[in-house]
Amino acid sequence: METLSAATYQAVYLLFTGDPALWTIIGISFSVSLRAIVYATPLALLTAFALAYLRFPGRRLLVSIFNTALSIPAVVVGLTLYILLSKAGPLGEWRLLFTQEAMIMGQFCLCFPLLVAMSHAALQSSDRRAWETALTLGASPLRAFLTLLHENRFGLVGAIVAGFGRIIAEVGSSMMLGGNILNYTRNIPTAIALETSKGSFAEGIALGLVLLVMALVLNILLGQMQGKGEVIQ
Repeated sequence: METLSAATYQAVYLLFTGDPALWTIIGISFSVSLRAIVYATPLALLTAFALAYLRFPGRRLLVSIFNTALSIPAVVVGLTLYILLSKAGPLGEWRLLFTQEAMIMGQFCLCFPLLVAMSHAALQSSDRRAWETALTLGASPLRAFLTLLHENRFGLVGAIVAGFGRIIAEVGSSMMLGGNILNYTRNIPTAIALETSKGSFAEGIALGLVLLVMALVLNILLGQMQGKGEVIQ
């Protein structure tokens, strides 16, 4: 118990004294995950809109595929991309394996189905008249699409928060595609796995606290946004 208390104290000390190695890991983790979510969100919103508002053959099958993809383990995504990006793979000439770009690709593949599924649910349950009214009033399809996103912003923001939470804490894909290289591809989850395996619990606890605080802040902000969107009767 004393060891755990000492490790926790040291973890807090490392965070508040700005330990360079620790904050480099945190910076890499947020940089990679933020880029992945930024790349995935626009395409996911367009896909969700098409599935919710357009009618075309295979639409229901696509919805089922995206919902099924939610349960794919991160390590399976990592293994698939590892095979594709390895020297013997079809994308080996890109030389992306063990880079931040490879990690972004893995996290993109992990958060994209979640973003599509949750955004589709939000758009599917919305009032279709917002889209039709905007078009009737002469708005361009792009303007009508942006209006629809604004009307469903709380559900869509919730999808983005959930997608970011999914990838910021995943370890399997990042470990396989990034290689856990110090000061380059070592992010929070891979660093926690490495440090705890070495018995360095202070660093693991410190990085775990960062994830917990981030999750708390995101959920508080999301709750406030959703509260502002409630209709007072």
